Amino acid sequence: MSDQNSGTESEATPVFEAAEYDDGSITYPPHPVGPNGSERVGTVDLGEYDARVITWTTSMATPPGVREPNTLAIVEFDLGEGYDGPPVRALGQVAEDAAGDPFDVAIGDRVEPVHVAELREPGAGIREPESQSWDGFRFQPVE
Repeated sequence: MSDQNSGTESEATPVFEAAEYDDGSITYPPHPVGPNGSERVGTVDLGEYDARVITWTTSMATPPGVREPNTLAIVEFDLGEGYDGPPVRALGQVAEDAAGDPFDVAIGDRVEPVHVAELREPGAGIREPESQSWDGFRFQPVE
């Protein structure tokens, strides 16, 4: 996993953040109110937990600026024995290997979120590139 405190606050590696609610449930992406109407009380870095691929697919027809082919995975995080809320799952792109090809993944593979500067090419869409952020997380297999 990446070092979460690598320098000053502005240089810190972003965390894969979920929301925690007063009833003990956790959701990703974070929402202001929990699944049962409970209040948000904090955040959880999902990068600190094991995740496994639930299912995956490869899209060959992608939106402008998104790599082609684009492998996507739904992953589920194991929040431990003490967590009894609903499963915490996330959908995201699969990271690329050194050759620039998406890693091969299979159902049940362990993965971890890795931060990338650009999930898609900023100039390819219809929005002004400065109007939104382009960074995010992809899932990379854990050896």
